[in-house]
Amino acid sequence: MSMRHKVGTIAGTMAVSLAFFPGMASAHSLSFNQKTSAYVKSFIGRVPYVYGGSSPGSGFDCSGLTHYVYGHYGKSISRTADDQFRHFRRESRSGAWGGDLVFFHVNSDPNSYVYHVGIYEGDNHMVSATNPAGGIRWQTIYSANVTFGTITH
Repeated sequence: MSMRHKVGTIAGTMAVSLAFFPGMASAHSLSFNQKTSAYVKSFIGRVPYVYGGSSPGSGFDCSGLTHYVYGHYGKSISRTADDQFRHFRRESRSGAWGGDLVFFHVNSDPNSYVYHVGIYEGDNHMVSATNPAGGIRWQTIYSANVTFGTITH
């Protein structure tokens, strides 16, 4: 068997494996943003909203969720939505990536107080801890008074 044939066989075997087991080979090559965007979805419908909550065992509020998800991948961020906003670099809506944060302001001033935060999923959607009735959920960004923030790009 020639070396060329062995390499082709290995590549073919990997292609077949990936076709039947998608996502298997790429777990280590995902970016921080891709990991956070995917991980936060694991809490949808499973973890309750709890004011001041910061763990999946007890529940999350909005900034507790972002704090926990970022911390899970080694990024230490502030605990409250407004403090998170103050420490993130602003990003345009068109430049935001899934995994960045979406900050909701009390008015149209982009420097105004931030009362809510979620993890951006792209295409005007995010995952956030909403309220006791809604829990953690995927939702459309419902306000024009938002800014996007990043610590990765």
